[in-house]
Amino acid sequence: MAKVEKRPAGKPAAQDVAAQLELKPGQSIELLKALHILTRDGKLNQDSRRKLKQVYHLYQFIAPILQELSEGGHAVTLADHGAGKSYLGFILYDLFFKDLGRGRIYGIETRAPLVESSQQLAAGLGFDRMEFLNMSVAESARADFMPAQFDVVTALHACDTATDDAIAFGLEKKAKAMVLVPCCQAEVAACLRQTKALSLSRTPLAELWRHPIHTREMGSQITNVLRCLYLEACGYQVTVTELVGWEHSMKNELIVARYTGHRKRSAAERLRQLLAEFGIESLQASRFAMLPAEAAKT
Repeated sequence: MAKVEKRPAGKPAAQDVAAQLELKPGQSIELLKALHILTRDGKLNQDSRRKLKQVYHLYQFIAPILQELSEGGHAVTLADHGAGKSYLGFILYDLFFKDLGRGRIYGIETRAPLVESSQQLAAGLGFDRMEFLNMSVAESARADFMPAQFDVVTALHACDTATDDAIAFGLEKKAKAMVLVPCCQAEVAACLRQTKALSLSRTPLAELWRHPIHTREMGSQITNVLRCLYLEACGYQVTVTELVGWEHSMKNELIVARYTGHRKRSAAERLRQLLAEFGIESLQASRFAMLPAEAAKT
């Protein structure tokens, strides 16, 4: 009889651990430990489970895009804005870029200690086609050492106007796809507060944001609606859906934009109309600078 090699007690095989934790095929357990998603003994606490579930769901949306764009030997470039600890970037590299053998991920983050730790982790894992940059999104768009074009732009829970900066980066770099999960948003809400008295005297719709909690929620809703219209006006087909169940994250809106080249004039018109309706026209120059010129009226 063939000799069956027994595993030491308490030491389950890696594939058994992966199955128990519902990890993606090929997922590096050592990477998840290095990211502190798994503990040293391979356990997954509830907070880490939520985090991993969000990144995996996002991967399901991004992977088909990467697969399509990498056809014909193309080396896909991906910019991950507001990268934080780069959970998304590392898992994308581990599950897709590593075995593909081409393509590059740029993680852009303003907090220097996070950038340094990501650089060290990538070097230790041999993820040599990952770069981490300590700069803002706006600075990265102007950096002359960055590629002139990017294929994919991602932003997972980039706070407040960082999502708008990521969109501006994608437009400037002629991104073929953008995958965005906005986080806290304060800019539009602040504008609504400033014009609240005037709006209440002008339209009953202002009751929708009269109370502070409603101002915050309306500001968030309006922000994402304007972002979607802006992307459509600039030639993208936009899909909006949930990232994961609301029990995992309250910031759960996922915006997927694919470039088609078809600029929707109606989207540009509606965007301008909404800015006027809510008294926030001041945002057009700063947030929607690439909005197509308004059609001449006859």
